[in-house]
Amino acid sequence: MSRSEFAEFLIARRAQLQPEDVGLPAGRRRRTPGLRREEVAALAGVSADYLARLEQGRDTNPSMAVLAALADALRLNEIERHHFGKLALSLEQKAPCPSSGQAREQVSETIQAVIDALQPTPAFVLGRWQNLLAGNPSFRDFAEPLGLFDAETHNNFALYVFAHPGARKAFLNWDAAADMVASSLRAAVTRFPDDQNVQAVIIRLGHYPEFEQRWREHRLTDFRTVVLRIQHPLRGEVEVEIETLDPAADQTVMVWLVDRRQARQPGLRLVNE
Repeated sequence: MSRSEFAEFLIARRAQLQPEDVGLPAGRRRRTPGLRREEVAALAGVSADYLARLEQGRDTNPSMAVLAALADALRLNEIERHHFGKLALSLEQKAPCPSSGQAREQVSETIQAVIDALQPTPAFVLGRWQNLLAGNPSFRDFAEPLGLFDAETHNNFALYVFAHPGARKAFLNWDAAADMVASSLRAAVTRFPDDQNVQAVIIRLGHYPEFEQRWREHRLTDFRTVVLRIQHPLRGEVEVEIETLDPAADQTVMVWLVDRRQARQPGLRLVNE
């Protein structure tokens, strides 16, 4: 899986670049989208044969200099470069990572105490495949009217965003929510390549074209700090700043700062006010 992820990333990024993006003449119409392998190889200062071996998974030990040159040639931003580096490091792993086994579905007392202490700020815990593991009362009060706990979502945030009919109405900037979820799952499958539950969620989401395109393109965003605009059934239009923490290897605490800039005084606006 690690080798495939690395190869797929190279191929996907090459397909998304146009000649004019890298200062090359557009030329005649191309049979396949994006740059030719030879063009990327020339930009990176490597041979086309070597790039072919990387894309086909026949070479699994690119040097740091080669990785940096490829990142420049593919015009990767900082988020994409970080992901690219993690994929390259995973090529060298001969044994499964200690944290790649069974995910913990039980929230520890310490993490539960943390999200409880954040009350009245909405806070909740996501598992590695975007399953909702715990939340404080403010989060439930805010999220329940949105349909986040409806039966069809199976308590899964990713399924809510892509599969729930109310998600597009709830998230006024739905694309930002979709990018956040897809990027988070991409990080999870890179970190836990052998987790079948992560794979199962990705396969299920693959039935939705909006997810499939993001996944095929290896689209990445900074999913840890996101601003979402939400049309809430009870509160009207609100702006939510999301901050993400990783207190455990396979669990994530997400804090929703609701209408912070509109608060009457410094601090957070109460969800139930």
